[in-house]
Formats: sequence, C-alpha cells, structure tokens
Amino acid sequence: MASNSFGQVFRVTTWGESHGPRIGCVVDGVPPRIPISEDEIQHWMDRRRPGTSRYTTQRREPDRVSIVSGWFEGMTTGTPLAMTVENVDQRSRDYDDLSSVWRPGHADYTYDVKYGIRDWRGSGRASARETAMRVAAGAVARKVLGETIVIRGAVVQIGPHAIDRSAWDWEETGRNPFWCPDCAMASRWADHLDSVRKEGSSAGAVIEIRASGVPAGLGSPVYGKLDSDLAAAMMSINAVKGVEIGDGFALASAPGTEAADEMRSGGNGPQFLSNRAGGILGGISTGEELIVRFAVKPTSSIFHERRTVTNEGQDTTVRVTGRHDPCVGIRAVPVGEAMMACVLADHLLRHKAQCG
Repeated sequence: MASNSFGQVFRVTTWGESHGPRIGCVVDGVPPRIPISEDEIQHWMDRRRPGTSRYTTQRREPDRVSIVSGWFEGMTTGTPLAMTVENVDQRSRDYDDLSSVWRPGHADYTYDVKYGIRDWRGSGRASARETAMRVAAGAVARKVLGETIVIRGAVVQIGPHAIDRSAWDWEETGRNPFWCPDCAMASRWADHLDSVRKEGSSAGAVIEIRASGVPAGLGSPVYGKLDSDLAAAMMSINAVKGVEIGDGFALASAPGTEAADEMRSGGNGPQFLSNRAGGILGGISTGEELIVRFAVKPTSSIFHERRTVTNEGQDTTVRVTGRHDPCVGIRAVPVGEAMMACVLADHLLRHKAQCG
C-alpha cells in the first residue's frame, strides 16, 4: 500500500493497524537542535486519547508515546524522527462476525476490491486509530513553527445544532468534553448525544481550525497552494466529507460587493477589513488568521441492523457491536489541529528554502 506519507520537506509517514501491537510514524525533514521532550508530545496525545468521556469510544488506550530515533540529549538531530505508541486495549473478538461482511459506510468493500485482503479487526489501517500518530507528528510541527503561531480548534456543530458565534469563548473549549466554544450549546449537545446513543445511532459534526500568527507569504502557485494542501490534509482525516476555507460555501451566495476583503494601509503592510478568504489569497497566506472548517459524517458503526453484502456476494444484514464513538467528530479536533501544524511547518520550511 503506497500513499502513507504527506508533506514535501516536513514529511510524515505513519504505519500500523488498529489491532496490531503498535502504531508509529516517521517524521523526516525536522530541523536539528529543536528542543523537544516526550512529555511535550504527550500533552497533545492526551487531548485525542479515547475513553476520556462518555461521548467517545470507551477503548482504554494510554497512548504513551516513545521517541525511538532522531533525538539526542533532548533535541532533534536532523535525522528521521521516529515515534511509536503501543496498542494495549484491543478486543478483536468484537469483530469476529465481520470477517466476511462489508459494513455500510466503512472501507471494508473498497479495501477488499483494491487489495483482495483486509484486516477486519477494527478496520485495520482504515481505522481512526492511525490518527494518533498524526497528533504526535503535529506536536513536532508545532515546535518547528515556534510559539508565535498558535493553532486552535473547536467543534462548531453536532448534528443539526450549531453554536452561537456571538458567544464564542476559546477558554470554554477546555471546560467541556466537546471542544465547544459556546457554554450553552455544550449542554444541549450533551442531551442530544445521550439521546442519539440511547437510540443506537450516531451524529456528525463540523470542526473549525484556526491558526493565528501565520506570516504572509506561505504557499506556492499553482499546484502548491496553501489552501489546497490544507484541504487535502483535512480530507485525509477519517470520515471527513467536506472542507471549506474562510467563508467557504457561503461565498457562493454573497454579492461581489461583500465577498472580497477590503484593505487599508497599515504600518506593517495592508490591514484587511475582513477575513472572508480565511487568510489565503491565490494560495498564499495573507498574514490574517487561517480558518478551515471540515465536516465529519456520523460514525458508521451503529447498533441498528443494516442491509449489506458478504464478500461472496450474498445479501445479508449486519448489526455492529463493540466500542464506538457516538460522534467521532469530537476527537477530530486535535487531529485537525495536528494536520494544520504539519502543513504549516512544511510550507514554512519550503518558503525558507526558496525565499530565504
């Protein structure tokens, strides 16, 4: 299987399966002499870790990260930085009845038709378990970017219930289990997901990732656009079905008089009077805040009986049991942040290589 790597200069390769002994990643292109510790990486890993609330899968994984190469005396060496995490709470028996059945909404059929073989234990390589190593790589990317670039994420919608943007409070995202910036909506989501879970169903979500302090000039025309790389990075996250930059799809209904971000002169370049473009014009960063949103579909593993087909072509039904997220979008927030960090680190290093 190819295509397990992303990035050009800051290049991340992940490996491992959901129910294998370990998962891991190799980050190539990390500059030397960057101070970093396993505890710093662990801080970000803990934000994604499963089993932290009743609204996520109850699989109990400590996700303790170990650096196994490219690191000496607390600093990166410039050689490939490799990290691993042990899988400790697999329950493969939960999937015994699924070895010959293609689950609706999953990658079972597509993996089978492409490779002729698939790891049916927890989806194998197609599992969201793989995203843990993206978060580890993102922790390294944040160190490359430095403290002036701040990346934050929030869930802005679960099911049909969207936040009140006038009530946005970044501090609130750390006080509830949904990464919700709207205190009132967090309570409503709790009731909604309790109801969804009792029904044996699941809910989708919309996640917003923002990066402030990004310098103007990152990104390259025509096929190395910053927004195209960000869109590809977010679309590579499990269950993501839509991405927008800035005002995104809303710009299709906006008049031209309101769509463009006007400018006035400022002391350090132009001052933008709005940021509908999400901090990117012509594929290059403007210096304004980067804003990316992505939509995550409802978790496909639900307790309702669903119609499907066996790998021998026979009609049947399937009811998925086991431990699954009622809304997988909740744990996608730290993953989206990590992908933003990796893309920005890659573009920053590419920019320095070309423009000094």
